[in-house]
Amino acid sequence: MSLFIPKFDETVVVREAEAEVVGRAPTTVRLLADSSATGGALSTQRVTLTAGADGAKPHWHDNSAEMFFLLDGAADILSGDEVLTAGPGDLVVVPPGKPHAFAAVPGADADLLIVLTPGVERFEYFRHLRRVALGEVTPETLLEVQDLYDNHFLSSAAWDARRRGAAPGETV
Repeated sequence: MSLFIPKFDETVVVREAEAEVVGRAPTTVRLLADSSATGGALSTQRVTLTAGADGAKPHWHDNSAEMFFLLDGAADILSGDEVLTAGPGDLVVVPPGKPHAFAAVPGADADLLIVLTPGVERFEYFRHLRRVALGEVTPETLLEVQDLYDNHFLSSAAWDARRRGAAPGETV
């Protein structure tokens, strides 16, 4: 196992009032710290989902693990072929290469802290998603930037079944 030592000198402090906000209900993303701010150690954002909203469709990262910490509410989290339901205080860490997705449980809100480590410059990815939502670019343009943001999309029968209302998964 190799050891990655991030290189940055200053403490990173992001005040809630100063965080860039991308999107609005039902899916709001607060950009907290990108890889360049943390010497590559991590990228982090806070995602707030209302009324069962989708967070991210099934995807994987080749080079980063993704951590989900549920601050409040209830979220479904895909990890491989399993869909877990997380509640306040639950932590789920998905290893590199493993398919994952997340969404608020139908009829519920979810507030998640999400961390990718090692970090990837991701803020521009979220801005790209905003441009897709506003109709400024097509959803297909996301396929053009998969390698740049280490965000590779795929289909998941387990995720599709859950989002269609199949029986709940196990509780974390």
